Amino acid sequence: MLFIASGALILGAIAVSAQSSATATTTFSEGVIATGTMGTTNPAEPTLGTTVNQTSYARLISLNSIDDWCIFAPPEAGVTIGESEAYEVAWCTKARNNARVIPDGTITGASFIKTDFYVQLMAYGDFTKINLQAGDYGGELDPHGASGDGNPVGGNVTTNVVTGEDLHFEEWMSFISYSQVCFRICTNANGTWDAATMCEHKLDEMGCNFVMPGNYDFNGTYESCEAEVAYPPGVYITAIDGTSTGYSTFAQYYTGVYTADGEPVSYTVGTTVTPSTAQMTPSSSNCQTTSTISNGIAVQTGTDGSVSVVGTVAASGSSTKSGSSSSATGSSSSDSDAAVSVSYREGLTLVALISSIAAIVIFQ
Repeated sequence: MLFIASGALILGAIAVSAQSSATATTTFSEGVIATGTMGTTNPAEPTLGTTVNQTSYARLISLNSIDDWCIFAPPEAGVTIGESEAYEVAWCTKARNNARVIPDGTITGASFIKTDFYVQLMAYGDFTKINLQAGDYGGELDPHGASGDGNPVGGNVTTNVVTGEDLHFEEWMSFISYSQVCFRICTNANGTWDAATMCEHKLDEMGCNFVMPGNYDFNGTYESCEAEVAYPPGVYITAIDGTSTGYSTFAQYYTGVYTADGEPVSYTVGTTVTPSTAQMTPSSSNCQTTSTISNGIAVQTGTDGSVSVVGTVAASGSSTKSGSSSSATGSSSSDSDAAVSVSYREGLTLVALISSIAAIVIFQ
C-alpha cells in the first residue's frame, strides 16, 4: 500500500478487511468494484467447467491462480493487436467462462502475483498458437478504449484472490505480444492512489517491464508469489523535503490532427523526455512453484493456416458467487472433445498504437 502521512511516503497495511475470509464483509473504495454491465458475449458469472469452444467470442477474464487464468488475444490469425484490439476474445488455461482454451504447449513460463493493490499475471509463451502474429510486439488493452466501451468492447474481469469469492473489478490493463503477456486487475484503492491510477492505461508503448514491473526472470518455471506494491505506472518521486512529497507523471509523446471550422489543426501532447525505467521494481516473496500448466488440449494447425485443438478436457466444478452488479447464473459441466477451427473474419480495424516517444509532466 502506498499513501502519504505527515509528508512521508509510507508502506502500510491494506484498508480492505477480511482479505482471507470469503464469508466476512469486505469494504472496497469507490471505483474498485465494477458497476457497469456484462459484455453481451459473456456469461453472467465466471463459470468453471464450461464446454470447450474454440470459436467462442466470450470476453470474460478470470485471474485466480497460476493454473487458472485467462488473457485476451485475437479471435483469428492474420491481424495485429493494434488492428484487433476492439474485438479480442478470452483464452483461458482451463475450460471456463464459455471461452476458448489455451492449448497445452503454448505457455513456457508464468508468474502469478498477489499484492495489496492488485493481482498480476506475467507469462511467456508461443502466442502465435492463439492467433498472435509472429513478430507482433502487440499493444495495450483496457476497459476504456477509444470509444469508452473497452478494448475489447464488452471485456470484463474477475478474480477470487481477494476474498475467495469471484468478484468483478472495474480497472484492469493488459499488454500482449507474440511471446509475452502481462495482465493486472486492480483490487484496491486509498486516498492517494485510486484503482484507475494503479491500472493507468495510457502508456501503451512502454511494455510489461515498465508498466507492470516485477521479476521477469521466470521463463521455464511456473510460480505464485506475494509481492510489494509497485508505484502506479509512470509515477516517479521527485522530492521529499520533510513536509511534502513531490511526484511526476510520465505521458507519451504523440501528435495528431483535428478539424476546426473546416480546417485541419495539428496538435502535440508531451515532450521528448523518456524515462528508462519504472520508479521501482517490487520484490517478491513466499513464492511457490508448480511443475507445469496443463489442460489436456494440444494445438493443431491446418494446411490453410487455421488453428484447431484436439484432446479431451475433463469436467470441472463451477464457481458462480459474485460481488458485482451482475446476477448469478447456473453453471454447466461436461466432457468435451474439441476439434473446431478458428475461421471468423471481422472487418473491424483500429488505428495501430502510435509513437514511442514520451514525456514527463511535473506536478506537486
